[in-house]
Amino acid sequence: MAQRGHLAAMRVVVLCSGGMDSVTALYWARHAHDVVAVLSFDYGAKHNHREIPLAAEHALKWRIRHEVITLDFVNRLFASNLLKRGGEIPEGHYAAENMKQTVVPFRNAIFLSIACGFAESVEAAGLVIAAHGGDHTIYPDCREEFMRAMADAMRLGTYANIQLLRPFIDRAKAEIAAEGARLGVDFARTWSCYKGGAAHCGKCGTCVERREAFAKAGLPDPTTYESTDPLPPRPETAKYSTPRG
Repeated sequence: MAQRGHLAAMRVVVLCSGGMDSVTALYWARHAHDVVAVLSFDYGAKHNHREIPLAAEHALKWRIRHEVITLDFVNRLFASNLLKRGGEIPEGHYAAENMKQTVVPFRNAIFLSIACGFAESVEAAGLVIAAHGGDHTIYPDCREEFMRAMADAMRLGTYANIQLLRPFIDRAKAEIAAEGARLGVDFARTWSCYKGGAAHCGKCGTCVERREAFAKAGLPDPTTYESTDPLPPRPETAKYSTPRG
């Protein structure tokens, strides 16, 4: 199945923000396929300036073409605390209700649509995205139901029948950390914190998720955090309902 990467090697484009998931996806793709390009999106998120240079660094390491696509309309027109024009980044567990404030409406649909057109233009056959099991609780456009629909649209809407590969869609963050360690990812050269400061804050949802992932995977965490207070418990009600349709 395409989402789990059980396919013969193909030419692929990888969406890579510079975070630990997408960098691991890049290393996974390089191991399993022929990566012809890496795409990053600068859409006005508070942490874009910290993430994107790291995506560029990993692409350069493997001498892979790296393109940064600027989408300034997202920050100007969309409502989300993740964006520079939005409110404060919430703190707490990644699965907590308040983390919905960081949702950028329909973000992955926009990214995947642009990346799909690019992939066909460079004669790639597949597109790799690092959406994972932990994203499902608060991000509707990271869930497998959405990904299946986008995969169908990409395949049906291109002459190349572009395939959407989502190798981590049913994996937890700790499993991704373990996979990255196996593939030789230097996690010190990845960025997670949504606040985008000089160091990881250690308290926002993505910092909590990052800290939790290394701990659960039994891996040393190379990250410098401003706070290493005890991790908050996972909310017991952190489940999502499938959108009607």
